[in-house]
This record gives sequence, structure tokens and C-alpha cells, in this order.
Amino acid sequence: MTVLLFLIPITLALGLCGLAGFLWAVKNKQYEDLDGASNRILFEDTIKK
Repeated sequence: MTVLLFLIPITLALGLCGLAGFLWAVKNKQYEDLDGASNRILFEDTIKK
């Protein structure tokens, strides 16, 4: 039973860290262009320097 006194706060802290990371990514617009990266990999640029 005493193990739960350690595991519950650690679990809550890790969950809050994950939530903070997700909210940071949304705030910094990391999820704005989900298709752009896959299109850049598959298709070549038409303008060559």
C-alpha cells in the first residue's frame, strides 16, 4: 500500500508533463501543416537552383 503513495504522485506528474508538452506544441503551431512534410518528401521541387 505504501508503494501507491509514491506511484500516484509520479503518475500525476508525468501526466501533467505530457499535457504541458502537448499544449506547448499546439501553442507553437506544430500541428498546423500535417500534410506538408509528407508532400515535401514525395514530390520534388519544380524550381531548381
